[in-house]
Amino acid sequence: MDNQTLELTQEWDKVFPKSAKVNHSKVIFHNRYGITLAADLYQPKESSGKLAAIAVAGPFGAVKEQSSGLYAQTMAEKGFLAIAFDPSYTGESGGLPRYVASPDINTEDFSAAVDFLSTLENVDPEKIGIIGICGWGGMALNAAAIDTRIKATVTSTMYDMTRVTANGYFDSMSADDRYAMRQQLNAQRTEDYKNGSYALAGGVPDEVPEDAPFFVKDYFAYYKTERGYHARSLNSNGGWNVTSSLSFANMPILQYSHEIRNAVLIVHGEKAHSCYFSKDAFTKLIGDNKELLIIPDAVHTDLYDNMDVIPFDKLEQFFKENM
Repeated sequence: MDNQTLELTQEWDKVFPKSAKVNHSKVIFHNRYGITLAADLYQPKESSGKLAAIAVAGPFGAVKEQSSGLYAQTMAEKGFLAIAFDPSYTGESGGLPRYVASPDINTEDFSAAVDFLSTLENVDPEKIGIIGICGWGGMALNAAAIDTRIKATVTSTMYDMTRVTANGYFDSMSADDRYAMRQQLNAQRTEDYKNGSYALAGGVPDEVPEDAPFFVKDYFAYYKTERGYHARSLNSNGGWNVTSSLSFANMPILQYSHEIRNAVLIVHGEKAHSCYFSKDAFTKLIGDNKELLIIPDAVHTDLYDNMDVIPFDKLEQFFKENM
């Protein structure tokens, strides 16, 4: 299959500084839906032989120039070949219409990354792992449940996007609430078709009122400031196609997570509003190669970019022991 031609930015446009310890390059690969994905490849300098490799994605609505790139670059500093990729329909990756999210296609994106890594001459195909951040944490667990080539999986500050879409935060929605949401989203489908375009929603607002929930302020502090703003990030800007929520409300992604046999490490901040997603996901996992790590006092976005909080030494140990 031919990869589509993508316009890839060649200058360094990440929200984090470039490491002198790794070589960086832009790469492309395709998924089984024929969508070409763009990625940043990070390789430790002066490396030789076949390396263990890691594919990183997330957070939900972010791009590879943000948190996932920081994770990938840091893991490359620790001796892994790592890629951070833009999921289908977002960032520099292909796919039309733009700004679509899909529980199936975005899970497939992880497996497509494994396809790509498995065929690199300098990668050991028996030593491939993945990291999913925020909403891509749930996708990573879903990918690990279906893709036995993934030898080790890390989720960081995980969201189960299908659960939160169908049930609301803390499972506060009723069946009537879901029906009203479906009515609204299907009405939007009609409007989108009439207009020949797709309404967007879900980006972080440009201004946050004083009485906004803390997690909204937490997102603002990352996506709307110099700390994490990026022009291609959906969360920094207009958000996703509204109607993407339909599939997430109807297709729970963690149905078979209890059948994951390979190693899983779930990491979350103690004070994150989203911590219950990780705790509940961990209770479903079976086997003595699964671990839940709660970081004291950390909030949700601390695990996006706070180098004093993200347990990279633990991640290094976990991948080296399990791949």
